[in-house]
Parts: sequence; structure tokens; C-alpha cells
Amino acid sequence: MIELRPFSSLGHFANDWLDTHHHFSFSSYHDPARDGFGRLLVWNDDTIGPGTGFDPHPHRDMEIITYVRQGAITHRDSLGNEGRTEAGDVQVMHAGTGIVHAEYNRDAGPCTLFQIWILPDRRGVAPGWQARVFPKSSDGSLEIFASGRPGDAGGDALPLHADAALFAGTLRAGQTITQTLAADRAAYLVPARGSVTVNGVVVGPRDGVAIVDEPTLTIVAEGEAELVIVEVGR
Repeated sequence: MIELRPFSSLGHFANDWLDTHHHFSFSSYHDPARDGFGRLLVWNDDTIGPGTGFDPHPHRDMEIITYVRQGAITHRDSLGNEGRTEAGDVQVMHAGTGIVHAEYNRDAGPCTLFQIWILPDRRGVAPGWQARVFPKSSDGSLEIFASGRPGDAGGDALPLHADAALFAGTLRAGQTITQTLAADRAAYLVPARGSVTVNGVVVGPRDGVAIVDEPTLTIVAEGEAELVIVEVGR
């Protein structure tokens, strides 16, 4: 099953510094048909104005992935971590037993990002934060940026305390790739830019696609396209 969720159908909130669209129920937006997707609870598509951001606030027992699409985000937390994550890279925060953090756009232009929340496999892990600069692939393949799947342990991906994985990459116009999906797995796919077809379903920029019971995904780029996919257990 492939369920297309057009960008125009997503929840939306905007104020003087933040313009955000919600793939799943979040804050004041609630759609009972979109209360998460397995362990994937939040996928927010955020545009943060220059010189603004999220002031210090707490989290607990959540794996939070930030994929930066444009500009950069600066992180600071109660553990003393501080770092800047630029477009095309990711940061992972383990909220665990509790952490307070702030996220700011210190640049002169807007910052666009996906913020993705995944339930951890167990509660009460040690909180932490990590970021990594990933080499940008030129062969159009999808790379694993963050993972808690047992088979990915010891690799280059940022670790997660959840049986889940985030893939990302840029496809060339007309390129076709295939991804396999085990019977006990599901996937959520969003083109950060560009359009693709997924098993014949047309997916536009920033649309979401919920995928279950599809052993093989055939993804065709209509033009150059940047994809982000999260795989979770069902």
C-alpha cells in the first residue's frame, strides 16, 4: 500500500518567525488518521526565519533527527553540547532521561529543515547529541544517515536508540533506484525537492508517502530530486 499525503493536505502553522507543516498530528494540529506511523511520531517541515529559532525547551524519551535542507541550524543543550549543522547533513538528539535544548538560525537567510521524532526502543537512556558531516554522493544512491537497526551497528550512520533508519540522497533526472522493504517494515518518504514516482505513484515536492506491504520500491526521479526516507518496524 502506498498512501500519498499531498503537501497541501498537511497541518500548518505560521507566525512571525516560523512556518511549519506537519505530516502527523502535532501541537494544535490533530488528525486521527495521521497519529504517527509506527514508531515515527513527528515529521515537521520547518522554515525558520533568519536570526530566530526555538528557545530552550525540554524533551524526554524521544529520538529527534534534524535533517537540514537549506541554511544551517545551531544547537545548544543542557549537557554543554553546541554545534552547527548545515544543509545536507543531520543531527541526532537522544532525549532519554531528559534534556533541554535550543535551536537557532544564526544565518542571514531562512533555514529549512525536517524535524523527525521516533519513539525509542526503551525509556530512560542517557541523553545525548551528535552531528556529522556526510560526504555528498555523486552516484545518485541513498545513504544511511542515522540508524538503530542491528545490522547497521558499527557503520558511519549516527546511532539511534530505535529500530529505525533514515536514508537520504539526491537522484539525477530520469534515474531509477530500487529499495527493498521487509514484510515487518514500513517506510515514510518525502522529496525535499523535486518529484519522483514510487511504484507508479507521482510524489511532488514535500509530499509525504506512507508505505507498507510493498516488498520492492521502484523510485524514478522526474527531475533532479532530493529524497529523505525513514524506515521503521511495523
